[in-house]
Amino acid sequence: MDKVGAGALIYDLRKKIQDMQSEFDSIGSFEASPELIESANLLRSNEHLSKTVRIQADLVQAYREYSEALESLLSTVFEIQADLKDVLKEQSLLLSETKPKKRTKASKTSIKRGQRHRP
Repeated sequence: MDKVGAGALIYDLRKKIQDMQSEFDSIGSFEASPELIESANLLRSNEHLSKTVRIQADLVQAYREYSEALESLLSTVFEIQADLKDVLKEQSLLLSETKPKKRTKASKTSIKRGQRHRP
């Protein structure tokens, strides 16, 4: 299990995604101000779009890393599950090999009567 730190990585990535989503939500939408000239509105619009695209690209990358970390963690869980199945099979075989042999009916009857079976 070489991916023990996957939980911390997933937590960090999830926090990063939440922070970026919060930043993206805080941007809001662009609204042109009627008192500004057309070129100033276009410049503000361009800056807004640039910031929006940058954050969206960062979010996509963060989600990609997050999903890869989750896939890695899930793979580790499946490996552990397979290992546990193997251990259970081995234990089951060991238990079936160590069970005491069944007594014969005659020896059970003689034990009930207080007599011991002597060979």
